[in-house]
Amino acid sequence: MHKRIKRKKRRKYIYLFLITLFVIGLILFFQKDSHKFLRTTNIEQIEIVDDGKISFLYDVEAETVENILDKYSDDLSENDRVFPSRDVKVFADDRIVINREKKLIVKVDGEEKEFKTFGDTIATVLVRNDITLDENDIIVPHGDTMISGTLEAEITRVEFKEEITTKKIPFETVLKKDDDVNFLKKYTDQEGVNGTKELIYKVAYHDGEEVDRELVEEKITKESIDEIIVQGTQVKLGKKHTGACSWYAYTGTLSAANQWLPKGSYVKVTNKANGKSVIVQINDRGPFVAGRIIDLDKVAFAKIASIGTGVIDVKMEEVIN
Repeated sequence: MHKRIKRKKRRKYIYLFLITLFVIGLILFFQKDSHKFLRTTNIEQIEIVDDGKISFLYDVEAETVENILDKYSDDLSENDRVFPSRDVKVFADDRIVINREKKLIVKVDGEEKEFKTFGDTIATVLVRNDITLDENDIIVPHGDTMISGTLEAEITRVEFKEEITTKKIPFETVLKKDDDVNFLKKYTDQEGVNGTKELIYKVAYHDGEEVDRELVEEKITKESIDEIIVQGTQVKLGKKHTGACSWYAYTGTLSAANQWLPKGSYVKVTNKANGKSVIVQINDRGPFVAGRIIDLDKVAFAKIASIGTGVIDVKMEEVIN
């Protein structure tokens, strides 16, 4: 009886031992199949996704993600995001995803601001940090640009304003001839008055500085008034003389030299060859050449003949009014 009990106990222990071995075998089998639970010291392959760029490490010895990263790169910072976390154990065919910290440097409103981010666009970072953009503002590079490494961006504030300026419209001078008025008389019959007009501009400013100005409208607010000058043309002629006429450079005015007429008096000199005439004032004596009755100032001579002619035949009439 006692021996029978001992044999039963012995069989029980054997069964338990066999069951235990079976269970351990199953565990080892599934661990090998899933590899996630099978620790190895030599890992055949690890996939690393570094900011979207895929690479592989082969035949590496490692315990944790941190060990793998040490072998993969020495430029990772503590702020770079890693999945799974750095203290997680790794196994064959595991994937490690690295999202590196990026830096955005923005020049805006006279300041330089720095932001840290992970794989966002410029616009996303600006919104997150309460930097607002108006529809006309310029951002370089474009707001849809993905941030990689260290990226510099510049925002130009663009503003359009309407500006109105007033401009003078100068009056015009009109010369009116009057045959009933002495040729020596000249007077203002109507005073000229300047007008005004409004110029409306669309002005573009970049960060407060004007960069462009476009005229969009022009309005006359006050019409100008012409100035009217009356010039008398009445000439009364007296005694006539004929003879030769020469020229000389003296005062550069409509003047002439004569031997006998009073200084300050006027004469009308007509070129017999072409009928052209000019009225001049006697202000000098001469010419002292036989047959010559008048010596015109160069500018006066040029009105009735070519300077190269030198001497011409003229009719000289005394002006008596």
